[in-house]
Amino acid sequence: MKKQYTPLYIAIGTVVGIIIGTFVSNLFSGDRLNVVNASSSKLNDLLHYVDEQYVDTINMTQLLDDAIPNILAELDPHSSYITAKDAHTAVEDLHGSFSGVGIQFTIREDTVYVNNIVKGGPSEKVGILPGDRIIAIDGKPYVGKVVTNEETLHRLKGEKGSKVKVQVRRGKEKKSFTIVRGDIPVKSIDATYMLTPQLGYIRINSFGETTYYEMIMALAKLQNEDFRGLVVDLRGNGGGYLLSACQLINEFLPDNKLIVYTEGRKAPREDYTSDGTGAYQNLPIIVLTDETSASASEIFAGAIQDNDRGLVVGRRTFGKGLVQQPFEFSDGSRIHLTIARYYTPSGRCIQKPYTKGKTEDYQMDIYQRYSRGEFFNEDSIRQSGEKYHTSLGRVVYGGGGIMPDYFVPQDTTLSTTYFMEAIERGLVNEYCFYYTDQNRAKLSAYETPQQMVKFLRTQHLIEKFAQFADTKGLQRRNNQIIQSQALFEEAIYGTIIYNIFDIEAYLQYINHDDKTVKRAIELFNQHKTFPTLNDQDDMKSDDAKKAAHMLLPSDLRQGKRFLPIMHNA
Repeated sequence: MKKQYTPLYIAIGTVVGIIIGTFVSNLFSGDRLNVVNASSSKLNDLLHYVDEQYVDTINMTQLLDDAIPNILAELDPHSSYITAKDAHTAVEDLHGSFSGVGIQFTIREDTVYVNNIVKGGPSEKVGILPGDRIIAIDGKPYVGKVVTNEETLHRLKGEKGSKVKVQVRRGKEKKSFTIVRGDIPVKSIDATYMLTPQLGYIRINSFGETTYYEMIMALAKLQNEDFRGLVVDLRGNGGGYLLSACQLINEFLPDNKLIVYTEGRKAPREDYTSDGTGAYQNLPIIVLTDETSASASEIFAGAIQDNDRGLVVGRRTFGKGLVQQPFEFSDGSRIHLTIARYYTPSGRCIQKPYTKGKTEDYQMDIYQRYSRGEFFNEDSIRQSGEKYHTSLGRVVYGGGGIMPDYFVPQDTTLSTTYFMEAIERGLVNEYCFYYTDQNRAKLSAYETPQQMVKFLRTQHLIEKFAQFADTKGLQRRNNQIIQSQALFEEAIYGTIIYNIFDIEAYLQYINHDDKTVKRAIELFNQHKTFPTLNDQDDMKSDDAKKAAHMLLPSDLRQGKRFLPIMHNA
């Protein structure tokens, strides 16, 4: 008999549970639940009316894809919507790999040019070479207006183990290859090398799933070269995973030091602390930042600064102190919703001010900083946030990024409108691409970037560029070319080095004359890498003078400011 009544007991229990749940929800949420339900009903009714009665046929999926970002923009500048089509690509870099053919490409004159090959990747295995032009994919011609970055990625990427047939033109020959797609690593560390016999350098471009393991390998490499200090370059690093940043910081902090904590309306405070297992707790460390260092980069810099563990050198960071959590919809699209704020060990939230619904004004903040001289003069920096104190008692500020311990202004003394226009219009990249393409065999014979630069200095490339730019409508201005000669050399030689070698070779070349890197080396040599309370008044740039304001490049990524945008497939 008891078994006969079991289903009835389950049904009664379920109903009672629903009643209790509804009661508790209303008790703690007040009328909020009813408001949400009513609003959802109104939104559904609106979409129904549009779908049924609107004068023209409407793609409802596209309508929602267009509307959701506008709704989220009313919340804050960082809550965002990613369509199902873009969701996978959006997190690819942070996952550390994707499945593809293993090339870097650019598109010139409606043709896909192979710039670089991933070492050990699928394309290298079948014999594809830098300089090849892709003219057909899977037996169909692929040239002309159909060629776009998005379409190329769509055709070349795919499931691991699947095949794609590619025909290329190499000189006057046509060659066909069948490539088996495989895992292509996406590195978050661009460079690891010794700046001086004692000072190592690591550049991190993002904080992804593999960054910690890449960092351990990079530190081991520097350990083999007996490094005694470290520069961590976070300029241009827009952030990534909070946990990844915490893992890296843990390597440098003693036991039980607060790294960061997060807190929100529905997210109780959560502390992230060091566990004392870090292998480099006493290593001198200098962190380089600029206005495009954001989010996880600021967590790293803030933890180093607030714990008085090392120095932050460069310019004020972006100022993003909001934590996003992804929520996925049934169709594969997702939102990244702000659920908390993060706070550095001193208790400061470095999120810069924003007005809800004014995302465009928020995004223009960097340009406003530039126009009021903040990139050139430390005294132009506006910090109106509350004062906080580091573990030693040094004063730091919240509410607008992390101010470096040592400010290094952007140098525009050699810049001219002619140079900036050449960069902005992509003429330098275009010229370097064609020069590299026409001289690839000769350039590839050089074993080091230094050997190549010696050769390039004999080729009168600035004069040849001026002639090329003139044919593209950039009127020659001899006085400005002379004034910007050093900048043209850095841009042209550096881009050619990148085209033939890789990003690390490029960074080694431009860092040689980088003022922020030079300042870091100077501080290390002066044994000033561990801050003291008495030193705070002296932590000023010796050359923080106002410079002439020139046009602001659209690509603000320090260390990559001249490079062409290459796509990985």
